[in-house]
This record gives sequence, structure tokens and C-alpha cells, in this order.
Amino acid sequence: MYKNLAATLVAACVIAPSLAQTAATPATPSTAPLKAAFVYVTPVLDAGWTRQHENGRLEMQKALAGKVQSTAVENVPEGPDAERVIRDLAANGHQLIFTTSFGYMDPTLRVAKEFPQVKFENVTGYKLADNVATGNARNYEGRYLSGIAAGRMSKTGVAGFVAGFPIPEVLQGINAFTLGMRSVNPKAQVKVVWLNAWFDPPRERDAAMTLMDQGADVLSFQVATTAVMAAAQERGKMAIAFHSDMRKDGPDAQLLAVTHQWGGYYTQRAKAALEGRWKSADTWGGVKEGMVRVEAFGPKLPAAVRDEVLARQQQMAQGKLQPFAALQADVKDNQGQVRIPKGVQLSDTQLRQMDWLVDGVQGSVR
Repeated sequence: MYKNLAATLVAACVIAPSLAQTAATPATPSTAPLKAAFVYVTPVLDAGWTRQHENGRLEMQKALAGKVQSTAVENVPEGPDAERVIRDLAANGHQLIFTTSFGYMDPTLRVAKEFPQVKFENVTGYKLADNVATGNARNYEGRYLSGIAAGRMSKTGVAGFVAGFPIPEVLQGINAFTLGMRSVNPKAQVKVVWLNAWFDPPRERDAAMTLMDQGADVLSFQVATTAVMAAAQERGKMAIAFHSDMRKDGPDAQLLAVTHQWGGYYTQRAKAALEGRWKSADTWGGVKEGMVRVEAFGPKLPAAVRDEVLARQQQMAQGKLQPFAALQADVKDNQGQVRIPKGVQLSDTQLRQMDWLVDGVQGSVR
């Protein structure tokens, strides 16, 4: 019925990110398979944002054999098309719908009002309703760790960052990457290019080339494909993979990968729906919860740097390292304004409202 539609039987395992629970959607356990649907903003590629969500869906499949029937619709643009697809899925009997892009947030809420008996989960959004939950990974934690590696490896002291849109999650990532880089090289600079698109491989590549022409010898990115990694490989530079391991595209370029893991989250939520205990909630899990990790270290990264990054990751898992805690001095933005006073750690509310770039970033939020 849908273009790019894949149907499989899905299942569940459990992780336990902390949940800030709100209103419950009344339900009773059912022995019938739960009909779940996933909406993806890009095609399912070999690596990248959508690949990780598809991997999460497939991970569900191994754990609740026969208990969940899953449908995935890929390459759905944000906006009216998304609302139409989400509405069609709800109208056709899907009981749990995951929408995996920030731009799906408002369309999800509009459809949810029309289908109060359907449960919705928007990934990266922040607006809740009785039948709408939200989920995200603390990707900024992995960004900070990757910044340490970039700071150790860059010879020019300049990194480039190719970014989609200046939404809080992306700003968190750029700032955490810069803070991580500056924790080992206080003079490091990060240059940012905004694409105002999540999926545009030719422009992703062009932006990477421009940044390397401007002196960046290590690249990071928050866009949907491997184009930046491939560009770094082509030019003999270094890059941080995001979402997935991208050594296939950058066997020499990749220093490490910051990956996010969705299988546990999806299966936990599906199992809750099956057992009649699903509640609207906000899930924001990071290194501690296993939703974010650094892995897939490349051949250029010395063992000493790898071990340093892994040690810092362990500290983060133990709650001993917080990227947005000003322990030694005020943290200022790149306009000179104090954003985190010494001795203060940003709250989750402040992180979700982030609209600034930290000192050391060359760029603006517009």
C-alpha cells in the first residue's frame, strides 16, 4: 500500500533509560500481535541515521517473535507528506507508531489528536500528549568523547562540522564536540557549515571539501549519509563517523564512530504496549543507558588515544564526567557571553533550549 514499505514480524528485549512518566494511555494486555509502524526521513542506507533505527527495528524482531507486526515507511519528507503517511498508518490499524525525525513532531501531535486510541512516539521531539511519548539519545555525550580524539589527532587545530539544521540537538553536538576538543587543545577551532537539509549527499560532500580547503584536517557531521566520511577518505583527512560505523566508506579516514542504539528502546516501548502498561513518557538515554557509545576505532587512532577516550567514556557512564558542567571556569559562547557559570551544570531543560555556539566555534546559529 505504501511506497518503500517493508513488513516483518518484530520482537523485544529491554534496556532501562530513565523515564519521566506522564499520563497513561489506558490499555489491557493482548495476545494478538501488536501492529507497529516506523516512519523514516531518508531511505534505509548501509549506514547513517535511518540505518540505526532500522537496526533497532530488526533487533526487536529477535526478541518478541510473533508478538509484534512491524511496518516501515522510508524516505518520508517532513511536513504535509509526513502527516499524510502517519495518518494513513493510524487509520489502517497500527497501534504503536514511531516517527523518527524532529520535523515529524507537530504532524505526529496533530494525527494523535484524531486517533486517541493509538500510541505515538516521536524521536528527537519534546512535546508530549496523553498518547504521544518522546525519545532521544544523549548524542552530545558521544560528541564530547569524539572531540577528545579530534583534539589529539588534528595537526592544524581546526576541525570542520557539516550540520543539517540549527536545532538544539545539533547545537548540543557541535558544542560538546568543541568542548571535548578544547579539553586537550585549548586553542582548537571548529568551523561549521549549515546545509538546512538532513539528506543531500552532493551538498554534504561539497561542504566537507570547503571545510578541508579552509584548513580542517578532521571532520564531524550531523547529516544523514556517509558523504562527509567519503570526502575525508578522498582527501587523506580524518573524520568522526556519526550514527553508524562508516569504515566501509572511510577505511583510513575514520577515527571512531559515535553510534546510537535504538533496539532496546523500541522493544521496551513495544513490550509495554503489549502488556498494557504503556505511558506517555520522555526518554533521554546516553552512555550510561547504552543508547550512545563510541566504537569502531580506525587504524590512524593510536592505542593511547583510544584508551583515553574509552576511559573518559567509563567516567561518563559513572556520572563523573558531564560535557556541560563548568568545573574550572565560566563557559562562554562565541560572542563572549557567559552561558555556563563556573560551578554550574546545565539542566536538561536548558540543554533542550540550547540556541548558542560555544567559544571556539566559527559560525552562527543562522
